[in-house]
Amino acid sequence: MRRSAVVAASVLDQAASSLTNILVLVMAARVSTTAGFAAFSMVYLTFTVLLGLNMSYVGQAVVLERGDPAALASACRSAAAFTACASLVAGALLAAGGAAVGGRLGHTFIALGLVLPFVLLQDGLRYSFSALQQPHRALAADVLRLVCVVPALLLQPHHAAPARLVAVWGLSAVPALLAGLLLLRPLVRGATTQVRRYLRRGHLGMRFVVEFAVGNASSQLAVLGLGLFASPLAVGALRGATTLFGPLNVLFNSVNAFGPPVLGRLGGRRATTRAAAVLGCVLAGAGFGWAAVLYALPDRMGRQLLGATWQSASALLPATGSQYAVMALGTCALVTLRVLSPRATLSLQVVFSLVSVALMLGGYPLGGATGAAWGLAAGSALKAVAAWTRVARLGPAAEPVTGGDAQRSAAPLS
Repeated sequence: MRRSAVVAASVLDQAASSLTNILVLVMAARVSTTAGFAAFSMVYLTFTVLLGLNMSYVGQAVVLERGDPAALASACRSAAAFTACASLVAGALLAAGGAAVGGRLGHTFIALGLVLPFVLLQDGLRYSFSALQQPHRALAADVLRLVCVVPALLLQPHHAAPARLVAVWGLSAVPALLAGLLLLRPLVRGATTQVRRYLRRGHLGMRFVVEFAVGNASSQLAVLGLGLFASPLAVGALRGATTLFGPLNVLFNSVNAFGPPVLGRLGGRRATTRAAAVLGCVLAGAGFGWAAVLYALPDRMGRQLLGATWQSASALLPATGSQYAVMALGTCALVTLRVLSPRATLSLQVVFSLVSVALMLGGYPLGGATGAAWGLAAGSALKAVAAWTRVARLGPAAEPVTGGDAQRSAAPLS
């Protein structure tokens, strides 16, 4: 495929995957009670963390694979096999934990454990298609996933149990999973399967897991902990407000995926920084604009989107909108550092992700879910300021990293 077609198919695939996640939460909110959506949100948040870990440990390592077609096919086949095995183990642990907890929340975790292998492997195939320069195949499977999950959830009765919603959501991934495996099969036929390569010390994915854990999973787990030790309803409100900003997540993911190569070709530190700053301002303006649109929605339309969760989620829109605006600036700063000084991002992620978690947990006793949301916004603002300060302090020698330098920067942790 031509490079432009590959990029277009990749962006559309990311959009289809993100749209699926948005619609799942929206429809679950519409058919659930407030307490039911809180339980669903906690379980779906757990899935989101597991999905991110798999993306970091397996997916990002696969897309960096280089070599002859046979070696690349072997890497993709091994990635799918490892994801299948790991998801079976994780699913069994989740089901056992849910059985121990019991009640509505426990039953919902049992449902997640049973369907986890289907949904995790179906999503994981996207990275093999990307490594093989076949994103249109991933797009076909993800569109089928979207087409299956929407009517499946729409057919659920009002006030459906969260465990039932999780089971329906997971089983609706089976057609897309089968389609993905059929599309992948001719590309990896005859290749060797080496699952143990993902268990070796120094595997490249370990580095990406660390960055994900401190940059994303820590805040997700903190929200989950908030529901366990404070109020599950706060999780539903935070998750509902975040769901409304799903279109911005698509933009941020596209910047992370395609920003580094584009910025790296601009020709120097000054041009790279200027372009990233302009992009950050544009995305921040989009964040504030989208927040204003949501805030102006009549309650009737809001309830059509999120059902009973709208009332609690809408109260968080000013804080969540502010968070996404400063997240836009921070995302562009971190992408700039990844291009100019790749080793500078990990320390920022570690420190300010922990700061965000502390501010969120500290904000909850002061103002409930609203205080927690403003804590997250403050943490994102501090991270953005620190990242741009680090960009400003880069010396004149800092230039876009390419070729062999980029490979050395992505060396595995020792």
